[in-house]
Amino acid sequence: MSALFNIPAIPLVPVKGETAGYPVHRIFCVGRNYAEHAAEMGYEVDREAPFYFTKPASAIVPTGSTIAYPPGTSNFHYEMELVVAIGAPAFRVSVEDAPKAIFGYAAGLDMTRRDLQLAQRAKQRPWSLGKAFENSAPIAEITKVTDFAPIGPQRITLSVGDEIKQDAHLSDLVWSVAELISHLSQFYHLVPGDLIYTGTPAGVGPVLPGDVIRGEIDGLQPITLTIGPAE
Repeated sequence: MSALFNIPAIPLVPVKGETAGYPVHRIFCVGRNYAEHAAEMGYEVDREAPFYFTKPASAIVPTGSTIAYPPGTSNFHYEMELVVAIGAPAFRVSVEDAPKAIFGYAAGLDMTRRDLQLAQRAKQRPWSLGKAFENSAPIAEITKVTDFAPIGPQRITLSVGDEIKQDAHLSDLVWSVAELISHLSQFYHLVPGDLIYTGTPAGVGPVLPGDVIRGEIDGLQPITLTIGPAE
């Protein structure tokens, strides 16, 4: 059967040391996975279960890009995150077996229309308008899991211009990467091409046209993003 029309190509994320890119299938994002960020958003972290929202593959944008200040918002926020790239099928896996599904890691940004997210949250509605929009998931080059130290003391930071806004360590994650993969795999057949944005530390805040964002995680390629004029 032929297609009625063409759709955008599947995004490819560069992989360190490879000529082929990592094709993006789905994007899962973890909410409130750093206790201090949960507190700044008005919540106390619990260990009942992690929770998620999703973004479309069209949200992917490579590091070094300039994106337009998005429509419908006057409070556009950055959120710096460790991204996990899945490289093997995982369904109902244990925490112990979950790391076998990891292809690699990258630095990423969960860009957020905060005013829309908060308005939806106040009405107990889904966060899609605030989270799931074009260019809202910038990502840097993926580093294979074999080339990255075990998660723990790595520093995760974000600066706007010359000012550091977020500064934490991956050891501050409430739910570990293995726990997240195991939990998600109870509800989804995770497959190669799935990305998990693992949550952001405290210090989120707004950006304006002309701002330059730089995010860093020890051992991974940094991510940069420039905010362009509003559409």
